[in-house]
Amino acid sequence: MLRWSVAATAAAALLAAGCTGERPGQPAPTPAVPPESTAPERPEPTVLPFEPELAVYDVPAGSRPHDVAPAADGTGVWYTAQAAGALGYLDPDTGGTRQIPLGPGSRPHGVIVGPDGDAWVTDSGLNAIVRVDPDTDQVVVFRLPPGRADANLNTAAFDRTGRLWFTGQNGVYGRLDPGSGELAVFDAPRGRGPYGITATPDGEIWFVSLAGSYLAQVDLATDQATVIEPPTPGQGARRVWSDSTGRLWVSEWNTGQLSRYDPATRTWREWPVPGADPHAYAVYVDERDAVWLTDFGGNAIWRFDPETEQFREFPKPGGPGEIRQLLGRDGELWAPESATDRLVVIRF
Repeated sequence: MLRWSVAATAAAALLAAGCTGERPGQPAPTPAVPPESTAPERPEPTVLPFEPELAVYDVPAGSRPHDVAPAADGTGVWYTAQAAGALGYLDPDTGGTRQIPLGPGSRPHGVIVGPDGDAWVTDSGLNAIVRVDPDTDQVVVFRLPPGRADANLNTAAFDRTGRLWFTGQNGVYGRLDPGSGELAVFDAPRGRGPYGITATPDGEIWFVSLAGSYLAQVDLATDQATVIEPPTPGQGARRVWSDSTGRLWVSEWNTGQLSRYDPATRTWREWPVPGADPHAYAVYVDERDAVWLTDFGGNAIWRFDPETEQFREFPKPGGPGEIRQLLGRDGELWAPESATDRLVVIRF
C-alpha cells in the first residue's frame, strides 16, 4: 500500500464567466419558475478545516476495477473487477484482497450495498443483476427477461420500498424485487444512453442518460420515466447523485460541467469544471453535502463547495487513472482507478 498526504492545491477559479443563473426545468406543464437574479460577486475560497490524506491500494493485476462500494462491515470496500469477471473485496487495514468469480462471461460494471448488507452488482456480461453474500461469498444471479438481451447494464440504486432500480446503456431501465425475484425492464426515453442512477433521501429514483443528455425521474407507482431537460443541449449527463435535501448533482461528460437540478423549485445551475479540457465523469455527494467529481481531462479529483461555489483540486500522481465512479462513507471518499489496478481513498 502506498500512502501519502495531499497538500491539495487550493485550486480553482472563481468561475464567474461560466456559472449561469437558474432556469426552469421541464418535468410537467406547471407554471414556469422565473430565473434567479444574477449572483453577487463570490467570496474568496475558504480553507478547509481539515487536511485530507490520500492513500492508494493495489488490487490484483488485470482486475480493471470499475466501481466501488464501502462494505456494510464498516471497514472493507467492494470493487467490480471488470476485466476479471469478479467482485473484489479490499481490507484497507491489511491491504489484502479477495476476488469472487461471478460466472463465465461476467463483466461487472456497478456495485452497491443493499439494505440487507449484501453486495449488488450490475453485470453487463451476464446481462443480469448479481447478489453476493458478504459472509459466505454465495452468488445469486437474476437474469433479465427474454427479449432483453445485451442491455449493457450500468448502475443501480434502492428505492424507499427496498426495490433495486438499474440502468442499461442500450436503452433500458428496470427494477428488481429482492424478496420475490420479480424483475421488470422498461424502454427508456430516446433509446440508448441510461447511465448513472441515484436515490434521494426520501427514496425517489432519478437517472441520467449519457447518449440522450437528460435527467429523468421514475414514478415508483407507474414505472414511467419523465425527462427533465438540462440547460445545455448535448451535455452528456453521465452520473448523478442526490444531496441531503434531494437536489440532483450531475456530471456532464461532453461539456465538462457540474450541474444541479432542484426538484423543489424546478431550476438548474451549472458550473464549468476548471482546466483546459475537462471531462466530468463521476459525481458523489458526501455527508457534509460537499460534491466530489472526477475529471478525465485533468487526471484529477475535485471537491466543490456549494456554499462558496469553489472547486478544490486533488491532483493524482502518475499517468491517467481513469476513475469512473466515486462512493464513500463518513470521512472517506473511495475511487477505483481502472487504468492502474488500484483503489484510491481520500480521508477527511
